[in-house]
Amino acid sequence: MNDRLTDLPARTLVERLATSDPTPGGGSAAALTGAMGAALVQMVVSLTSGRPSAEDHQDALLEIGNAAATAQSDLLRLTELDAAAYASVVNARRLPRETELERQSRDVQVATAIREATMAPLETARRAADVLTLAERLAPIGNRNAISDVGVGATLAVAAMRGAALNVRINLPSLAPDDPLRAEAAGGLRTILANLDERERSIRQAVEERLG
Repeated sequence: MNDRLTDLPARTLVERLATSDPTPGGGSAAALTGAMGAALVQMVVSLTSGRPSAEDHQDALLEIGNAAATAQSDLLRLTELDAAAYASVVNARRLPRETELERQSRDVQVATAIREATMAPLETARRAADVLTLAERLAPIGNRNAISDVGVGATLAVAAMRGAALNVRINLPSLAPDDPLRAEAAGGLRTILANLDERERSIRQAVEERLG
């Protein structure tokens, strides 16, 4: 896989996800989903800024738009990083292990690769959580004609959070028992996913109320 995922046409990327190749996989899909959520937040900010009804919210809109742009960029980077990290895991597991020295070298490289493959989706979950927070802030003040896009952005952010969390959890058992990332990642997920069902219901209700 030499092409940058984020440079591929949408159809090609989707078709690549459907192949038996382990990369790209769910981690990259989660990150890209979060990036699309961030893009929708930016779109609604653009459609709201400068309108008379938003006169009192210009500072907030600017802040939300800038933060969404940063999150989008980070999540696109994580789309690539997640695929590269898991490719490293696959390659490390294929290393020879006939001699003791080869086994030791392989174990070190596998452990390093699995750490990277755990940290990438953990960061994806965090950045997607930021997108959800931005959507929550935007829902009451965004252009009512585009409020459905705020709802879609929030839904995509939630999907990215949940999907990334699954990719963290599947890697945790492969970490060394004494690796501090085990506790860090598990605790991070608890914080990220806390009250997520309630938050999802709340923003859906806020959007539906403004839909009328």
